[in-house]
Amino acid sequence: MFSQNRQQLRQYYHDIWQKRQSNQSLLPLEIIICQVIEQHPEYHVIFDTTSNLEQEYFVENGQSNPYLHMGLHISLHEQISTDRPPGIRAIYSQLQVKYSNAHETEHEMMECLTESLWLAQKNNLPPSEENYLAALKALL
Repeated sequence: MFSQNRQQLRQYYHDIWQKRQSNQSLLPLEIIICQVIEQHPEYHVIFDTTSNLEQEYFVENGQSNPYLHMGLHISLHEQISTDRPPGIRAIYSQLQVKYSNAHETEHEMMECLTESLWLAQKNNLPPSEENYLAALKALL
């Protein structure tokens, strides 16, 4: 899954979704990806064809990049499962109590993750785990 080629990465999502649709067995990471896709029925239409693998999505035009959105969910799942940065699993548990919906909790957390990544890119620095965790704690 870890590719620098956007089209290959997008194709990977499509391939996994097709495996799910044809009831093929899935690897653990593929199960997570399918769960994320299943949580987003609004994106299911993009998996009906591979013609959108090169599509650009522009926030300025009110578009959301479904592949980026799902990738953030997957990243968050990985962070929580490995408790990296340290303490994120506990914060996630506390936020689930506040929001009472795992998917909504993830969306709130993803806002902090996105901001952390954007600031790192803007400042040409690695993402700050401390600032990221502080932003997550502020949600509590």
